[in-house]
Amino acid sequence: MQYPQSGLFYHGGRRLALPAFILMLLAFSGCQKIELERAGGTPTNWDKYRGQWVLVNYWAEWCKPCLEEIPELNELDKAPDIAVLGVNFDGISGEPLVKLGERMGIEFTMLGADPGPDFGWQAPMALPATFVVDPEGTLIEARFGPQTEEDIRALIGE
Repeated sequence: MQYPQSGLFYHGGRRLALPAFILMLLAFSGCQKIELERAGGTPTNWDKYRGQWVLVNYWAEWCKPCLEEIPELNELDKAPDIAVLGVNFDGISGEPLVKLGERMGIEFTMLGADPGPDFGWQAPMALPATFVVDPEGTLIEARFGPQTEEDIRALIGE
């Protein structure tokens, strides 16, 4: 409720200034929807992954440990409660990224751009790097080095 010419709003018995009220509305309006672009250019929404564990894996073609963990990540991505999203560290995108992923045997979803800045994540300083996000969308930890299916399942409590 707004009281005329006061510029103040009341919510739950609390007085809010106009800027605070606007921020509250934005927080509840769903304006924080994050669109991700797949390697082939088709969009997907981050909300699609709610209810699943998400592994955002940073990799590069020249990174031998990255190559070693691809089969493990492919297997994890087949689980109904886990989604793997790959991010090419070298910034390759579009059709060259699709072809590179095919050559490397990547079966999980590759993203055309790094989603980290949208989430406030720092770019990894070493590869491979796997950011583990829980089903509620909270970053649990960043892991460095090749991950195994066993490592990830132990982390998420399976």
